[in-house]
Formats: sequence, C-alpha cells, structure tokens
Amino acid sequence: MVRLALILAAFCLITWPCEAGKLGPEIYDTKANGKILVAEAIQRAKEENKHVLLEFGANWCSWCHLLHGLFASDRAIREKLKTSFVLVMIDVNEDRNADLNVQYGKPTLRGLPVLVVLDAEGNQVFTQETGAFEKGKKHDPEKVLAFLKRW
Repeated sequence: MVRLALILAAFCLITWPCEAGKLGPEIYDTKANGKILVAEAIQRAKEENKHVLLEFGANWCSWCHLLHGLFASDRAIREKLKTSFVLVMIDVNEDRNADLNVQYGKPTLRGLPVLVVLDAEGNQVFTQETGAFEKGKKHDPEKVLAFLKRW
C-alpha cells in the first residue's frame, strides 16, 4: 500500500500544474478516525434523508485538492452536495484508515481521489474513480454534477 501511495503521489505531482508544489491548506484531517466519521455521517444521513459521499484522498494529492476546490466553488455542485449528501473526507495517506479502504472494496486502487456513495443505511451503492470527471488539467463540473444527480 505504501508503494501505491508513492506511485500515486508521483503521478499527481507530475500530472497537475501547481505553483512550486503548493497545494494549499490541508483538506483531510490526518488525525481523524474514519470509522467514527462514517458512523456519524450515516446517522446524519438517516435523519436528513440523504446519501453519504465518502471521498478517499490525501493532502499530497493535487487532484484531491482540485476536486475539493470544485465542490466548494461551483454553486450547483455545492448545492447538490448540501441538499443530497453528507460528505466525509477520509485521509488514506500512509495506510491511514486502511480498514475503511478494505471495508469498501479497496476503492483507492482506482486512484485518488475516489468516491464511494452510501445510502442512508450505510450500504455501499456505488464507487466512482474520479479520472472519469477529468477534462484537461481539471475536473469537468458538468460531469461531477451529473454523477451527483444520479443519487
């Protein structure tokens, strides 16, 4: 798994344009227990009749920062997330939260970031590698929104 993380880190850094390696503030809580985050999200999803969207990633991943930025900056995506999902960002750097990765079928083998959709009961509904959302050196907002609208 460490080898995979190093390969993904190299890929992200090579394929994403960034200023002198600056990716911005950390977007994943490296100290958070993913199982607790997911349990809380499932409880909230039940109460609010929403799905849970797990975003597996790492702070070194430029594509993770791009997707996070799109989630925050695109009004339609931000609203769809707010009304339909409970978002959980799960740090998987250096095998953190490896138990969750295994629990959800090792989605990180598809690259980072990777999304896993759960229903309000916590059942896994779908796994999506985010390379399908790419358009050049960014994620296509229309593709991301179409994915979110499926659930």
